[in-house]
Amino acid sequence: MSDILIVDDERDIRELISDILEDEGFTTRLAGNSDDAMKEVHEKRPGLLILDIWLKDSKMDGIDILKAVKTDYPEVPVVIISGHGNIEIAVAAIRQGAYDFIEKPFNIDQLLVVIRRAMETSRLRRENIELRRKETVPSEMIGSSAAFRAMQGQLDKVTKSNGRVMLSGPSGSGKESAARYIHSNSNRAAAPFVTVGCAAIEPDQMENVLFGRESPEKGVEMGLLEEANGGIIYFDEIADMPLGTQSKILRVLVDQQFLRVGGANKVKVDLRVVSSTSKNLESEVSAGRFREELYHRLNVVPIAVPSLEDRREDIPLLAQHFIERLNKDQGLAQRVVSEEALALLQTMTWPGNLRQLKNMIERLLILGDSNGDISAKELSAGEALQGNDDSGKIVLPSVMATLPLREAREEFEREYLLTQINRFGGNISRTAQFVGMERSALHRKLKSLGVVTSNRSGARIAEHEGEEE
Repeated sequence: MSDILIVDDERDIRELISDILEDEGFTTRLAGNSDDAMKEVHEKRPGLLILDIWLKDSKMDGIDILKAVKTDYPEVPVVIISGHGNIEIAVAAIRQGAYDFIEKPFNIDQLLVVIRRAMETSRLRRENIELRRKETVPSEMIGSSAAFRAMQGQLDKVTKSNGRVMLSGPSGSGKESAARYIHSNSNRAAAPFVTVGCAAIEPDQMENVLFGRESPEKGVEMGLLEEANGGIIYFDEIADMPLGTQSKILRVLVDQQFLRVGGANKVKVDLRVVSSTSKNLESEVSAGRFREELYHRLNVVPIAVPSLEDRREDIPLLAQHFIERLNKDQGLAQRVVSEEALALLQTMTWPGNLRQLKNMIERLLILGDSNGDISAKELSAGEALQGNDDSGKIVLPSVMATLPLREAREEFEREYLLTQINRFGGNISRTAQFVGMERSALHRKLKSLGVVTSNRSGARIAEHEGEEE
């Protein structure tokens, strides 16, 4: 149980309150002036502060101490006591964030009721903050493809620095996992990682959510920037942040301090910023939807997160990882994906990237048979695969159906080999082994079909030549 700090200039009063509370099982600390009170607060944050309004021979009165504590530790409830109580003092104290006001001489039963409620409020606030700070998405990075290794190498270079990182990539490609990887391998790993979903927060609520607010009715409410103090704040889809908020975030990056909405005292923070976007921010800047100066401050270290189609080689590893996670988290059957089903997964299109693959695996585990391997037929039944009808028969594209047999066969071979080469990340040897051809024979076939390979993002990817040389 957190302790209670009692601040009163009358020794008899503070010791009386302390004796009463300790008889009830609470732990207390005592201070007789503002200097001692602030020293105690900073040395160890109390679970509750009982504070006299009038403090003789002190630099600060109770209201001043209340303001200072609520600026640095807004989650600490403060109960004000005074022998000169009146409605104006009570209103002033509540307006500055006090939990409650008790007038001397106080009734012991009334005092205990207020203190128990305040301590419960303190406990709930601490638990709520810890839950919001708690990592809910694993920071695992799964993959072995060239594109994945290139990205991970860049992430490893920035983990120990304090530089701002901009993660770019299509939706569902794993940008948040990359941000969490930076956090868990940084010197801020023990501090909070707080996500700001810029696309999910209503524009008119963005500043309340980020900066927190102060009001006479609810006192001080912490925002996400304050919760992330000492750790990493992650702006997911930063392009969707309202323009007005962008200018204020820019000021936070410069000053490392801000005002809560409705507040008068600046809050200092120590933050590392990681951002992500699936949009082209330079285009957003040109269109006037994103502030250029903020873009340059956030884009100190740009890192591209590859799409799933750029790392098809990782699909078997990822599929197995999702199966194991769903088994652990939801108790779903821990099945194995057959070789034929893996081959099919690697040739499919993935506009939703990792998120789409995970959703497909989850659907198969929920709806499928809990026994046996996941088959290609089971996959086909769950997905309306282009080129197949409900009976599983091949349906020719209308253009191919109009071609002579020789040209149709060449078109099929070209598309088939392009698909397989992309599946194996441009690795000709693995492609040849899978399709059942000698490596030299495959090279000759590719050349005859007008197919070349080129190197992109660390992976060899097949392309169809537009013109014969």
